[in-house]
Amino acid sequence: MTTARFRFHEPLSAFLKREYRGQAFSYQCARAASLKNAIEALGVPHTEAGRLTVNGAPATLQRTVREGDVVEIYPVEIESGSDPDLLFLADAHLGGLARFLRMLGFDTLHDQALHDDGIRRLAAEEGRIVLSRDRELLKCRDIARGCYVRALKPQAQLREVAARFGLARRARPFTLCLRCNLPLAPVDKAAVAARVPEKVLAMNEAFSRCAGCGRVYWPGSHYERMRAALGVALSA
Repeated sequence: MTTARFRFHEPLSAFLKREYRGQAFSYQCARAASLKNAIEALGVPHTEAGRLTVNGAPATLQRTVREGDVVEIYPVEIESGSDPDLLFLADAHLGGLARFLRMLGFDTLHDQALHDDGIRRLAAEEGRIVLSRDRELLKCRDIARGCYVRALKPQAQLREVAARFGLARRARPFTLCLRCNLPLAPVDKAAVAARVPEKVLAMNEAFSRCAGCGRVYWPGSHYERMRAALGVALSA
């Protein structure tokens, strides 16, 4: 075994056993364990670990833990917005969050029938950020980027994800289909006349349609309610 000293900076200590929280502590790792192995054995998914230092010097998750090392683990910082596109994958339990993200215009896969192996495959193949409340899933090496979602209610979950990934400045509200996750395209009013109620047709001039499922969207009262809910989440 190899003994090293670890300190997890807030809010990462919430993943740890109570006796390890808020302080530095000694921990015995398997011989030749990487920092990823050690950090995850202590309960913290690698997706939640940001800057790492060992004996005061920057380190990576692949570094081997050596006897007497002093390891500090900082949380992931708020993203700068350098990525032109953010691709998300919400697991089976985060359907409400997925819908909110689609409202904001963020490509978000969600399928209740998708199991962990499918999530891992899509995350690796498409470079998606996995959103989950399953710590063990986020520890998988196939998942390069992920986010452990702490809140239980969708609007609070959106606040978490929006803060971590800087979504407010990247949002393009109501540009994706809430059902299919495909881009919406403007459509002539006459082309959807048979698809919407007469009252809606009389009160609106702007319509859009999903090329996948054919669903038609317009800025009605539901649109204003959703916009208000999104505004609260992004301003929090």
